[in-house]
Amino acid sequence: MRLVKIGLASVNATVGAVRDNTDRCLAHAHAMAADDVTIGVFPEQVIGGYAAEDLVQWRGFVASQRRELERFAAETRALDTAFALGLTLGAGGDLYNAAALVHHGRVVVAVAKEKLPTYNIFYEARTLSRGTAYMDVAADGAAAGPHAALRVRDCIVAFDWGTVALEVCEDVWSPDGPMRRRCYSGAELVCNLSASPYRAGIDATRREMLATRAADNQCTIAYANLVGANDGLIFDGGGIVNQNGRPTLEAPRFREGYAAAVVDLDRTERCRREASTWRTDCETFRATSRAVPRVVVDAPTANRSRLGYPLPTGYEPGLVGRAEGATFPSYFLPARGHRDVAPRDALCAELYEALALGVADYFRKTGAFERIGLALSGGRDSCLTLLVARRAVDILFGAGPDGRAPAAVVADRLWTFYMPTRFSSEATRDAAARLAADVGARFFVSPIEEAFLRECAATEAMLNAPATEGATTSGAAPAELTSVTRQNVQARRRGARMWNWANSGRALFLQTGNMSEKSVGYTTVGGDLEGALSVIGNLPKTVVMALLAHLERRLGHPGIASVLGTTAGPELAADQSGENELMPFPVLDACLYLHGAEKLSREEVAAVLPTLFPELAPADLERWAAKFARLFTQSIFKWVQAPLVLHVGALDLDRERALQLPVVQRTEWT
Repeated sequence: MRLVKIGLASVNATVGAVRDNTDRCLAHAHAMAADDVTIGVFPEQVIGGYAAEDLVQWRGFVASQRRELERFAAETRALDTAFALGLTLGAGGDLYNAAALVHHGRVVVAVAKEKLPTYNIFYEARTLSRGTAYMDVAADGAAAGPHAALRVRDCIVAFDWGTVALEVCEDVWSPDGPMRRRCYSGAELVCNLSASPYRAGIDATRREMLATRAADNQCTIAYANLVGANDGLIFDGGGIVNQNGRPTLEAPRFREGYAAAVVDLDRTERCRREASTWRTDCETFRATSRAVPRVVVDAPTANRSRLGYPLPTGYEPGLVGRAEGATFPSYFLPARGHRDVAPRDALCAELYEALALGVADYFRKTGAFERIGLALSGGRDSCLTLLVARRAVDILFGAGPDGRAPAAVVADRLWTFYMPTRFSSEATRDAAARLAADVGARFFVSPIEEAFLRECAATEAMLNAPATEGATTSGAAPAELTSVTRQNVQARRRGARMWNWANSGRALFLQTGNMSEKSVGYTTVGGDLEGALSVIGNLPKTVVMALLAHLERRLGHPGIASVLGTTAGPELAADQSGENELMPFPVLDACLYLHGAEKLSREEVAAVLPTLFPELAPADLERWAAKFARLFTQSIFKWVQAPLVLHVGALDLDRERALQLPVVQRTEWT
């Protein structure tokens, strides 16, 4: 047996906080060393924080990461454990997203990321250079001292316990990544340093992809991922160890810490000997390509004499002899776990935790706020936003064994405001008050009826202003505000009042709109589109409703049931219904997915809808498809004015993060 213990650290790094980020890594490093970890793997860009975007163009920012890497090496000099950390390194005219290997006070080598993503939320090729096969360049930074000769290389590293390859995030997502040539050159353990943002369903995708890569390359993969949120990106941690296609470790998600597992690298070697196809491909590689250079480390390594052979996944001692249904230990059976939960409930639980982490880290890391506030209408969107904010308060200020914030802290930190007009119903007011009481938030009623009437009168006066000062108006009937404008005036009064409160109260003002209504412009610029952070702006309306139903079952708050019992609408006019004014929400979300995510044309969307909704009239579906396409394009100018959105899905209307569409365009192509 050749047992090694692999540690995976999920670190909540903040962009630019190089000292604090490194201190967090050092704390985990010393804990792993005390736990007999052989090699500890940290996330991508953990020293500088991810995503740094154009901040890497500041030489001082890049240089500070090199200094902190050297500090990490110096402060782990006495440890026998090896560590891999991510940072940005300069080399002449190039900047590299690199993984550095540190052992016994020495930065052994750095390896550059080769696959730089430029899709979806990623823009790495804008500022970074790609690593290349067999590259070997000197890193900038240290003119003298033990790390002056740091090189950025395509290489593998040999310890007395096995041979390691380093790579960074996207390198593992490509089947033609550097892992192939490094494994053919002798690497047994591939350490992948990632900052892979959360999106719905990503956990299963990662698990399957890593199992495929480990099996294809007959290696052990140690995948470490960033945790926490920076701007609108949320990272869920959840590192994975997979040995030759067999899952070995899944670290906890959505929390900082480290997890470790023991693997037998002799098993990886044995699997290679048994896999004749892999050996044949390796022979071809040797005949046609040169091997990746090998760096030998001869310093003392971590004590492995106390390591025990890997137990079955999810093993719990003392289960033999229990009832037949117990999770007794077996190498032949998978462990019970979160995958036993219904898929929709599992996804809703993930979304809730991801959004709360996004709000909490935005609050904490910006350092500009003392409390959180939102306009609570009694509708579904603001209800869900409040529930997310309440969970964020627990993350920020939780104490005690249950991790919940004390009631007094919640009341001080979480504020809600109900701002009624003549169109606000008693049902939504009661639902808002009940929900605020359920979560322990402050609830304040601030009517805007008088302000609404004053603004309408002032705006009508502007519409009827004479052509020149002192002139009399014509005898024509005076111009009046349109119905839509009267609705927007109410929303804008609420938005302005919330901003005024937030400015003086040092508060994080949360915007409460969802993605579906935003996609068709069913929102008011300067009104409900306002806020410092859009919490659910990446959630379609049907997901909002499903998540509320999930949270009603999970939390049992009577206020959620009250909200779900009201008509879904903005209450800006009499008897208003969002579905009556737009279309049924399931149809709206189907159009959003087919057009926005699958890139189908209006005609193609109209052709698909009848198969999804056979119970609805084809003429209505065709009309709704045309309406959606028209509103979608005409509303782009609104999207670009929306606040930063928490990114949790594959489709996002945040123009700076995902779906980049021109504001000015014509749709003659449809």
